[in-house]
Amino acid sequence: MTKRWTLVGSLAVAAGLTLLGPATSYAQSNDGLDLSIELVDPKVLRVCADPRNLPFSNEKGEGFENKLADFLAAKLQKKVDYTFFPQATGFVRMTLGSHRCDVIMGFPQGDDLVQSTSPYYRTAYAIVTKPDSDLADVTTLEDAKLKGKHIGIVAGTPPATNMALAGLMTTAKPYPLMIDTRVDSSAEAMINDLKSGEIDAGVLWGPMAGYYAKQASPQLHVTPLVKETSGPKLIYRIAMGVRGADQNWRRQLNKLIQENQSEINKILLDFGVPLLDESNHLITAEAATKP
Repeated sequence: MTKRWTLVGSLAVAAGLTLLGPATSYAQSNDGLDLSIELVDPKVLRVCADPRNLPFSNEKGEGFENKLADFLAAKLQKKVDYTFFPQATGFVRMTLGSHRCDVIMGFPQGDDLVQSTSPYYRTAYAIVTKPDSDLADVTTLEDAKLKGKHIGIVAGTPPATNMALAGLMTTAKPYPLMIDTRVDSSAEAMINDLKSGEIDAGVLWGPMAGYYAKQASPQLHVTPLVKETSGPKLIYRIAMGVRGADQNWRRQLNKLIQENQSEINKILLDFGVPLLDESNHLITAEAATKP
């Protein structure tokens, strides 16, 4: 099971969320952490990451979490080293929990599986359409225009509940939540179906929606779902994850986030991540560079 769906997934279950889906929780009891001692490498930024999970990370260093790790390592005057493991059940236990690495670059704030830093971005699930579609102005899954349309949705993710409440599931096309990111991508498959016309719109986690929409030619239209009045929440704050014992390390990362938020924003926007302010307005490139 890919963590990008279950990450925000365990959080959603706890708060009604899931990148996830209320049906599946990422927080498994066998993923417990050793909280007894702080062991952070003083010379190397040791990152826990998925080897094939763009736009977040891959072994080639092409994801925005890779770029963020490079940026932070330069600030810390450390080199970067990775422990790669598919972000599925067991990911935290086999990486951070085994002291093989010291930070997970993206983790939903509030998930007690790790200790969270301060959040460094806020985003939401989004609806993706072709730019000339009659659905391009849709801002909520409750819009009557969506009735009878073929909408792509990753099964078990929070917006699937919103779609069910809106009566949209009978004509929806589901994509699997349980995948191996090394060989498959539900997000990429959904976007390909949207471009080919097999579906009329797709609902994806914001960073995935923005990344694939930006890569398309012509670019696809992305609208964060911030106006839902029923169902689980679709907006989340994303932080970094560290071990519970690593209090000094957490404070150091918090300081870096606070001092470099504008640079972090730029990295995220370069990958098409839809960034939201506390009023749920999109943060523009100009606004994002302001401290």
